[in-house]
Amino acid sequence: MWRLGPGWRVCSSAVLGGGIGPREWILNAQVPGGYPRMDPDRHLAEIAAAEHLAGPGAGLMTAADVTAYTVATDGGVTATATCGLGVRGWAAAPAQGTDGALPPGTVNIVVTVPVPLFDAALVNAVATATEAKVQALLDAGLDCSGTPTDAVCVAAPSPGAGPAESFAGPRSRWGARLARAVHAAVREGALRQS
Repeated sequence: MWRLGPGWRVCSSAVLGGGIGPREWILNAQVPGGYPRMDPDRHLAEIAAAEHLAGPGAGLMTAADVTAYTVATDGGVTATATCGLGVRGWAAAPAQGTDGALPPGTVNIVVTVPVPLFDAALVNAVATATEAKVQALLDAGLDCSGTPTDAVCVAAPSPGAGPAESFAGPRSRWGARLARAVHAAVREGALRQS
């Protein structure tokens, strides 16, 4: 659980609070394999309320052990990952996709960046985190790009009177730090499962 407080924006693929917007907290909830509920957003809202999380937030789910998370930092950027790699594969698999929710397995990544990012840079940061995740999985010796239910959240302070960063690709100052932090966290988590 991350209690960000007011003044933060998150870009995320989370089940609850996905998209770009102000978020005061992020929750990564562990659920059982074969998760039976068809309303994960409502379930996450119930968990958040039970934890006394107020205001807008983002909620992720995983069947991975959330107490076995890995953390890496680089130049002020912090990446936290939970790596459930039991069901994994390639994003562009030859089989047809399916409609509806898949059972959770999941590599969930939450990144905090200490500087404000414009919208395009927030989206770029999610792409950079995803690229770093795939690189880390390959470097850990796994033949996959992730799992069917992976999610990413990138949190940064809201732009204020001061300047905000326009770029977060892997060769920008903050994107490079983000990529290295995500790579280290995911690689460590993947190696623990190997």
